[in-house]
Amino acid sequence: MSNTRLVVLTLLAMIAFAGNSLLNRLALNDTNIDAASFTTLRLVSGAMMLWLVVQIVHRKHSNRIGKGNWLSATALVVYAAGFSFAYISLSAAMGALILFGAVQATMITHGLWLGERLRGLQVIGLLLALGGLVGLFLPGISKPPLLGSLLMLLAGVAWGVYSLRGKGEGDATRVTAGNFLRAVPIALVLNLLMFQHFSFDSAGFWYAVASGALASGLGYAIWYTALPALKSTTAATVQLSVPVIAAVGGILLLNEDLSLRLVVASVAILGGIALVILEKKAASSK
Repeated sequence: MSNTRLVVLTLLAMIAFAGNSLLNRLALNDTNIDAASFTTLRLVSGAMMLWLVVQIVHRKHSNRIGKGNWLSATALVVYAAGFSFAYISLSAAMGALILFGAVQATMITHGLWLGERLRGLQVIGLLLALGGLVGLFLPGISKPPLLGSLLMLLAGVAWGVYSLRGKGEGDATRVTAGNFLRAVPIALVLNLLMFQHFSFDSAGFWYAVASGALASGLGYAIWYTALPALKSTTAATVQLSVPVIAAVGGILLLNEDLSLRLVVASVAILGGIALVILEKKAASSK
C-alpha cells in the first residue's frame, strides 16, 4: 500500500469515527428519535453495510461471515447503547474525549493486569491523564453531566473489551460483521425493554442509518484495510485525533462551545495517553 493511500484511508477512518459522535449528538439533540431506537438502527445498518463489504471484498470466503461470538456482540451493544444514551446530555467533543480516554485506559489496565510494567515517562503520562480526568469532573459551570459521563465511560470500557477480545480472531472485517449481526437481536431486546420511551422521526432514522452504515460499518472496513500497514503504536496514537476532530466538528456543525476545562482536560488526557503509548514503543525497540 502506498503511503498516500495509507494516509487517506487512515484520515477517512478517523473522520468516520468522529462522525459517529456528531451524528449521535445531532440525532438525540435535534430530532425525536429515542436512544434505544437509534442504537438498534445503527447496529442494523452497520451489519448490512459490513455484510455488503464482505460480499464484495471477501467474496471467496463470504460464507464465513458469521464468524464472531456472542460475548463480543454483547460488548458491542453495551458500547453502542451507552454511546447513544450518553449523547442525550453530552456534547460531541466531551463524549468523544471520555470515550477514547476510557478505551485506552481499559487497554492499558489490561496490559498491567497481564504483568506489563510502566516506565518513568509512562507513569508521568498515566498520572497526567488521570489528573485530566479528575479535572474534567471537578465542580464548576462547565462540568459534564454525571449520568452521561458514566454512560460514556461504560461505553468506552465495553469498546476496550471488544477490541481486546478481537485480537487474533482472524479477518477483522469479517469478525466485526459477524458480531454486528449477532448484536442486532440483543439490541432489539433493549428496544423492547425501553418501549415506553419509544420515539421516532424520519430525520432521526437517517442520522442513525448514516451512523451505522457509513460512520460505523464503512468506517470500520476502511480502518481494518489500513490497520495492517500501520505500526501498532501509530495505530493507537492516531486514534487520539478522534476527539479533536469531533471537537472541531461540534464547533463548526453543531454550534457547540469549547470550554477552557475541555481544552485543558483534552491536552492532559490525550497527551498523557500518548506518552504511555509512545514510551511503550520506545522501550520495546531497545
